[in-house]
Amino acid sequence: MFTLVRSRVRTAALALSAVAALAFGTTVTTGAAAAPVPAPAPAKQGPTSVAYVEVNNNSMLNVGKYTLADGSNAFDVAVIFAANINYDTGKKAAYLHFNENVQRVLDNAATEIRPLQEKGIKVVLSVLGNHEGAGFANFPNEQASSAFATELSDTVSKYGLDGIDFDDEYAEYGNNGTGQPNDSSFVQLVTALRTNMPDKIISLYNIGPAASRLSYDGVDVSSKFDYAWNPYYGTWQVPGMAMPKSKLSPAAVEIGRTAQSTAADFARRTVSEGYGVYLTYNLDGTDRSADVSAFTRELYGSDAVYTP
Repeated sequence: MFTLVRSRVRTAALALSAVAALAFGTTVTTGAAAAPVPAPAPAKQGPTSVAYVEVNNNSMLNVGKYTLADGSNAFDVAVIFAANINYDTGKKAAYLHFNENVQRVLDNAATEIRPLQEKGIKVVLSVLGNHEGAGFANFPNEQASSAFATELSDTVSKYGLDGIDFDDEYAEYGNNGTGQPNDSSFVQLVTALRTNMPDKIISLYNIGPAASRLSYDGVDVSSKFDYAWNPYYGTWQVPGMAMPKSKLSPAAVEIGRTAQSTAADFARRTVSEGYGVYLTYNLDGTDRSADVSAFTRELYGSDAVYTP
């Protein structure tokens, strides 16, 4: 039986604290040459493959341990799962929150994120509801939507990330006196975020009230997303969005739980039906090369090689 919505194992949430901005240049020790930056892996042809990683339990570096026979990356996009949209009852405002594990990944970007990017893998931060009533679809006005968009884009800039992924689950709209979903919030949020980061990834885990509120006052934000994907693991479901096939993943696979035969079938359909994205979830630290190869054979004509 397939998993309809991914399970979340959370540690106790910590308040978002101010952290010093990371310096992204290479530090050179007196008298020593700077370490060379590895060349990106060879480019590959075929759909964009995505891997969500539960950082409460697993390392982001696992995404970079899989290559194809020619040395190209098995995965193209790695998603940090997950930051949260929380609610400040004193200020009556939503804010971006990182639990201790997400904060650790961000604070250690030099060793947790940059190695993937040096291989050519994009690293995106997923943002998820947290049972506090704050969600992407219930900002009270455009100013509040824009303020949260600024928090998101500032985080991308501060930690050297490649974009933001929206996952409108677990908001529990109405908690703490918050409003119910409205038609304007998500449109205003995505519009402001795209303005703030025109060249970064914005993706949508196609679920929740926000996903069904993509148009308001003559503005449709579907074209502002780089990707959208099916949120129901073990199923094939085309996201109902006005986006080209090249940006959509009807396939949704939970690695280690979705049968390899199903993963292979979804990959074949992705190619034969002309879709451009293939979504996977819960890549852990064990050797999953058999599971990954089940779909890379069909997507790219190659088995996946695992290098610990």
